Amino acid sequence: MLNTLQIVGRLIELSPMRYTPAGVPMSGFVLGHESRQIENGIERSVMCELQAVALGEMAKALSAAVAGMKVEAAGFLAAKNQRSKMPVLHVTNIKFVEGIENGLQAEEKR
Repeated sequence: MLNTLQIVGRLIELSPMRYTPAGVPMSGFVLGHESRQIENGIERSVMCELQAVALGEMAKALSAAVAGMKVEAAGFLAAKNQRSKMPVLHVTNIKFVEGIENGLQAEEKR
């Protein structure tokens, strides 16, 4: 089944990098998105905040980031945990659009 999301937004909150019990780097963040979209032929303003998590190389790349940076993130949605079915973006690709000189980019190796 298809489950992909690509979104551009600003880092609103960024948790310090931590490690899973298996020793994998992990970083959580909140991404704020604002844009103009067409819905049913009418243009409208869209704003939302999305919880996200990055593992491995993506988490390491985020360790250099600060709130306010603009990023393009891609990945898949999954439930936050077994008790909460709220979606969280699991990042598989992140590109810093603004805020880091020379445009740091991280991409999951498949």
